[in-house]
Amino acid sequence: QPAQDRKHLSMIPYGRQDITPEDIAAVEAVLRSDFLTQGPAVPGFEQALAAYCGAARGVAMNSATSALHVACLALGLGPGDRLWTSPNTFVASANCGLYCGAEVDFVDTDPATYNMSVAALEARLVAAAAEGRLPKVVIPVHFAGQSCEMRAIHALGQQYGFRIIEDASHAVGATYLGEPVGNCRYSDITIFSFHPVKIITTGEGGMAMTNDPALAKTMSMLRSHGITRDPAAMAWDSEGPWYYQQVELGYNYRITDLQAALGHSQLARLDDYVARRHAIAARYDAALAGLPLTTPWQHPDSRSALHLYPIRLHDAARRREVFEALRAAGIGVNVHYIPVHTQPHYHRLGFRPGDFPEAERYYAGAISLPMFPTLTPAQQDEVVAALARVLG
Repeated sequence: QPAQDRKHLSMIPYGRQDITPEDIAAVEAVLRSDFLTQGPAVPGFEQALAAYCGAARGVAMNSATSALHVACLALGLGPGDRLWTSPNTFVASANCGLYCGAEVDFVDTDPATYNMSVAALEARLVAAAAEGRLPKVVIPVHFAGQSCEMRAIHALGQQYGFRIIEDASHAVGATYLGEPVGNCRYSDITIFSFHPVKIITTGEGGMAMTNDPALAKTMSMLRSHGITRDPAAMAWDSEGPWYYQQVELGYNYRITDLQAALGHSQLARLDDYVARRHAIAARYDAALAGLPLTTPWQHPDSRSALHLYPIRLHDAARRREVFEALRAAGIGVNVHYIPVHTQPHYHRLGFRPGDFPEAERYYAGAISLPMFPTLTPAQQDEVVAALARVLG
């Protein structure tokens, strides 16, 4: 049914969660149990995802933003330090550094992958080393679900002495060099997001993966007020079995058993979800081939989780026209992302348009088309037809 004739029906969104009877049963089981918050479902989900990724530990939290913040704290980021990330990301990838009192800066993007450019990173590191202003932490962002070139970034980390947090909020279920993203082979910590539009969901939630038991212990404590009940971790002797100590300034970043049960249930379908996204992307690639736009390019070293399907219009000046026409036709397109350095808060920190031209060029013509596992062929055909009409 053409979009103009079905205005009473809901818009095709750019992303949508998939909740099954099995998911509902998993959450209902928690509701009927003795634990709603910090019971067995949280460590169960952590262990299951760590095993899937091949990481030693997972530390679940109430959002990926919380996980990014705690990861920075665990690595000792603070005032006087520097964090570098990509301008093509959600603001949380940069804000986590500001939360720690650190100075935040950006590295421009690769024109093909829209991820952090290794060449730009290396050039900036050379200049920063000469100035004595090297970063303490670098956060590469796996935009749209495609891994950054982590082997090369890790090699630069070894050379210049910075720590690495992979912001893999888009990339649970992705692989890099044939291995799961999240195994932390080329990083200290990897962060996943479970927001409803992501690959799997816990409603809101995130998880930090690491192979370092000390980092895992620190992150676990910081997510829960900096409190420990472990006598070995206390500043002085325990007074009894009821006793706890706040040994650090932590936060209430805990995830609940309800959320963890949902995530654990969804994890069983993760590979199917990613496969379905690849089938949808392949269909888009074929259907859009003749239109004046660029479809996403996939690096041969990685298999994307395809959280997003961003196109770039050849005529960026038409982006608003195309965006509004698609929305009017019932197609819930979106734009990912407005470069972080152009936001008002970062303007106040001294950043200006033009600072990272490649990210800005990408943004100028970018539109994210609907991409979610339950997108039907008929819905996808409607998206393509609407795009062809406005670009025709």
